[in-house]
Amino acid sequence: MKRRIFISMCILAAVTVALSSLLTFVVMHHRIYNLEKEDVKEAALYIASGLSMVEDPYSYLQNISVGSNRITLVAEDGSVLYDSVEKAENMDNHLDRPEISAAMKNGFGESVRLSATLHKQTFYYAVLLNNGMVVRVASTVDSVFRIIAGFIPYAILIIIITFILALLVAGRETAKIIQPINKLDLHNPESNEIYDELSPLLSRIAEQNTQIENQMRQLREKQEEFTAISQNMREGLIVLNEKAEILSINNSTLHIFGAQGQNYLNKNILVLSRDLALSTAVKSALEGKPSVETLTIGNHQYQLIANTVWVDGHIKGAVALILDVTERYAAEQMRREFTANVSHELKTPLTSISGYAEIIKNGLVKTEDIPLFAQRIHTEASHLIDLIEDIMRLSCLDENNVDMSREPVDLMEVSKDVCQRLESLAKDKNVTVSVSGENAIVLGSRQILEQMIYNLCDNAIKYNRNNGSVNVIISCLENGVELTVSDTGIGIPKEHQNRIFERFYRVDKSHSSKIRGTGLGLSIVKHGAIYHDAKIQLESEAGKGTTIRLVFPLPPMNVQ
Repeated sequence: MKRRIFISMCILAAVTVALSSLLTFVVMHHRIYNLEKEDVKEAALYIASGLSMVEDPYSYLQNISVGSNRITLVAEDGSVLYDSVEKAENMDNHLDRPEISAAMKNGFGESVRLSATLHKQTFYYAVLLNNGMVVRVASTVDSVFRIIAGFIPYAILIIIITFILALLVAGRETAKIIQPINKLDLHNPESNEIYDELSPLLSRIAEQNTQIENQMRQLREKQEEFTAISQNMREGLIVLNEKAEILSINNSTLHIFGAQGQNYLNKNILVLSRDLALSTAVKSALEGKPSVETLTIGNHQYQLIANTVWVDGHIKGAVALILDVTERYAAEQMRREFTANVSHELKTPLTSISGYAEIIKNGLVKTEDIPLFAQRIHTEASHLIDLIEDIMRLSCLDENNVDMSREPVDLMEVSKDVCQRLESLAKDKNVTVSVSGENAIVLGSRQILEQMIYNLCDNAIKYNRNNGSVNVIISCLENGVELTVSDTGIGIPKEHQNRIFERFYRVDKSHSSKIRGTGLGLSIVKHGAIYHDAKIQLESEAGKGTTIRLVFPLPPMNVQ
């Protein structure tokens, strides 16, 4: 702006100086032109006055000095008697010359025209003498221009000086004009004291500042809300522009891809991960086609949902949502395995029952063997009933649909009752079972607690070695009640320890097939512990035995 004002003022100064000079020359030309005409007139009158007093006009005219003026003496008939430039005899009759004709009629005459002799624009002034002759004085116009030309160097010097002064004044005035504008406080426009002409602009700026401040505050609030929501989402969220550059990414996404502590904003999605499923989904979304892909990262399964962002019918980017579906996949896998295992576990006793019944039906069994076959059918039916009861019990625990009231239960008493029921099994396996510790009260379901302890002790006996032992210990701790079941059995290898509480999971299927059971015992223990808010701890080593601890929370003071 300063430069434009300065240039404008310089142009104005230059035009002003040029016009002033031009007008000065025009006025000067006009003035000198008139003065020149007056000089010619005065010279003509002077010569006429002199001629009237002399007897020999030729001698007078030859000796008189009138500068650069031309003198001509014309007779009454128009013939030229004398001329200071040309020979009189070579000149035409001048009776038709305007100034000559006018002088003969009026006593004087003047004109300005192109001289036939000099071929220049010329001033003429003629005076009628007493003897009837006419004396004429002429001066060319170029004498005017010569006078003006003499002033041109001075005029140019004046123009240069004036223009320089104009530049200096323009610079100073420009600075004075711009300085207040440069010092404007646009944050508080109405506090400025400046030109009245800028008041409407400053008022408008103040209004716009208020509007912008309100809009910025709203944008900050929305940004904070979006950030708070996105950063606290369990799901991963990525917002991309049309070039697949990351505009926003939350912490869950960085955690999923193991990229914490790095800045990925305004970087291509491939910098975050080159996973094929991610690239495919993003590419599809940026082409206007929503996509759903499955990501496998480590031991986790994720569902990637990528949708297109449309603005006024144009694709402006994409939004990707990453959902952790590991548990759902695991649950689906467990459901399939559970279905397969239940089918297998139900089919086996049913096949045996059906087979034995068919043999008896067809009369292929001796009379004395019928009780043996009947016993086998009864055994398989009992196993089938136990399996169904365990499945129903586990289903109730799964859905937290246990219609039993909680009551104070003494774990020492329950443990002794359970071990007494298992004495015959322990005797058959040649295993010693002992219960020790102290009486400890927990708040819970006696039936479920009995089933939990029974399953733990039953497994400890079944999977024990000959002459082995099972120890049940009840202890009161500062933060709870601990029930420990340890055995000297075959133990559980490390790679299987995180799965033994799954339904129907068997560590050694060949060995487990020889030991009758539903395969749901430890799963019932796990869900029973969840029902009672208890924690399970497992310690086991292959060939050396297993220890399982259940830590129950302390009951309320009024229950004890």
